[in-house]
Amino acid sequence: MLFCGINPGLMTAATGHHFARPGNRFWPALHRSGFTPRLLKPSEQRELLSYGLGITNVVARPTARADELTAEEYREGGRLLALKVARWRPRWLAVVGVTAYRAAFDDRTARVGPQQRVIGGTRVWVLPNPSGLNAHWTLETMAEEFARLRQAAEDSA
Repeated sequence: MLFCGINPGLMTAATGHHFARPGNRFWPALHRSGFTPRLLKPSEQRELLSYGLGITNVVARPTARADELTAEEYREGGRLLALKVARWRPRWLAVVGVTAYRAAFDDRTARVGPQQRVIGGTRVWVLPNPSGLNAHWTLETMAEEFARLRQAAEDSA
């Protein structure tokens, strides 16, 4: 499983750890959904590999907010992400943020959940954006969606 965030926030850029901002719900959702046996800190991101999980971003440029990214950056990020997926060949790509997925892969109708798109042999799932600014999803409903992905991955193994 390769998790893919939108781009590094300023805290992530400063620390070098994905989803480093204290209000971000990625790590708690990952744990509550059963992907990890305990709640990892952003500084422990390398432990993901021991669980068969990886982490990257659509766009490498750090910003304070994702809406600072251009459409071209998203499209180029989607192209580069597809190349990473082709090289690493994870069974699943989990894009964290439906807006980022739509922009990166030019799919205006995408919704959270499994996608029709397959990259090589890699299936694609879109997860909700775990930023604290995403008030549409609670930690509980976010963890439920992460768990749906985990179950689908286990069922397809």
